[in-house]
Amino acid sequence: MFKFVNVRFAYRANGKGYTVTSAESVSNARLSLDIKENTETFGVTVRSKSEIEIMKIAAEFEYDFLPDDRIFLNGYQSWTDSAELGIDGRVRGIGHIPAAVREKYAFSAYGDYTFAKYSLRKGHFHGFSYGYVKHSDGIFDFIGSLGENTGFTMIRVNTEKNTVTVEKDCRGLNISGDYEGLSLYLGSGKEDEVFDAYFVWLGIAPTAEKPVFGYTSWYRHYQDINERCILNDLEGLKECDAKADIFQIDDGYQTAVGDWLSIDMSKFPDGMKPAADRIKEEGLTPGLWLAPFVCEEKSELFSEHPDWLLRDENGEPVRAGSNWSGAYALDIYNEQFREYLKEVFRTVIDDWGFGLLKLDFLYAACIIPRRDKTRGMVMADGMDLLRELAGAAKILGCGVPIASAFGKVDYCRIGTDVTPEWNDKPYMQLMHRERPSTRNSIINSVFRRQLSGRAFINDPDVFMLRDTDTTMSTDQRRCLAEINALCGGVLFTSDDMGEYGEEQKKLLDDMLRLRDARILAAEYSDGRLIVSAELEGRSVIKIFDM
Repeated sequence: MFKFVNVRFAYRANGKGYTVTSAESVSNARLSLDIKENTETFGVTVRSKSEIEIMKIAAEFEYDFLPDDRIFLNGYQSWTDSAELGIDGRVRGIGHIPAAVREKYAFSAYGDYTFAKYSLRKGHFHGFSYGYVKHSDGIFDFIGSLGENTGFTMIRVNTEKNTVTVEKDCRGLNISGDYEGLSLYLGSGKEDEVFDAYFVWLGIAPTAEKPVFGYTSWYRHYQDINERCILNDLEGLKECDAKADIFQIDDGYQTAVGDWLSIDMSKFPDGMKPAADRIKEEGLTPGLWLAPFVCEEKSELFSEHPDWLLRDENGEPVRAGSNWSGAYALDIYNEQFREYLKEVFRTVIDDWGFGLLKLDFLYAACIIPRRDKTRGMVMADGMDLLRELAGAAKILGCGVPIASAFGKVDYCRIGTDVTPEWNDKPYMQLMHRERPSTRNSIINSVFRRQLSGRAFINDPDVFMLRDTDTTMSTDQRRCLAEINALCGGVLFTSDDMGEYGEEQKKLLDDMLRLRDARILAAEYSDGRLIVSAELEGRSVIKIFDM
């Protein structure tokens, strides 16, 4: 297990810097540092008697890594690659990409690259919020944050030195009074035991939501949608023997990202309500895609409301990526912007009649911290806002720091976007960790599978069984479909099921039979993914070449 060594705390007061390194609680005239270590929990609280600026809060633990241990450290957000690694594993940042390319495409916005240091050495890697070391006997040594609403928690391993360091993302936070720096659950046991205990400590009850099956327009039409093609695919969905639950319209109905109430009338001449009504006539919940915390440069929102944009310390708008005509983050604390979002949600839910909202690119809210709020605090406020605005409508979160979504959304993406290709183009494989990749999406689905039913229902992104408009082989399409069924609760496709031939129908039947399987173990090593499950009292082993 993890053996506590010491806490390192650095801060500034009255223009001077101070550092405290201690294995025990300490107190001075300015502040106290309370360290509490119990059987299953560990905590560090700062109690300041006057205003200070926190520079660092980190706790170091000793851990004896074994040669055959597998280590999982959760990636920063939904799309960040997240897999079990061996003790000589490593993860790659974006430092290898030429600076001009990084800047042009704003790669740093998608992940943790501006505030997490990446190492090129084997056995040096990090993740966020929770992780574990899995031994060959099936015992998990688990470590998880109980306080991501006060700041994201980075977990860093160094298998050469046998250390695990847990650090709060709180640099530059100004406080006066009490601040919960670290709050951790440390457990050991079988897989279900430690994950169940973690969510008990978090105070999050198992979700009451059930797995769902349905359609989303993105991976068939992308932004090239209209009322005719949407309703045509609705008819195709009726060809499926399995009962569908949701039919979701994705990006492309609006004139620009950010201008959510400005409908492209050349695509939807009667607006969005007739489409939602038609979906409901088929007994399905209509869903709609929104990216509430971003806008694109060509939007009216960007040009008419510059005061709604999130700005950095130099007063410059904060880029949220390179999507569309250029993506920019919005300031969730701007009251006029909040009123705008309130009207958008009211219109979409009450006037148009959509019952599920896919809310995407949510990481944009917390790209930069504030003087009085960490990134984790900002993201927590953003998720609370969305939950309040959505009311009884269901939320499918996407592109969100994972722990910020625990207990706040009904469904959540747990991997990157899939593509009609297996692993995208070779040059794209050199890009950021959040890049679209069917292969990476599958791996994320396997190693974040434990969240489904505990934090929300997992959305592993769509399966594609069609043999047109894709370069994936039949085996690759089967792998995607079967992993989605085994590890996820949201089974969406963008295929026109009315076009399925006998091969696709058989693949669909095989996939749907796996929905009731219980995963017993999963291993990924040397390019092979092996999943063991139990289905209807018998053992099932799936082996995939990745």
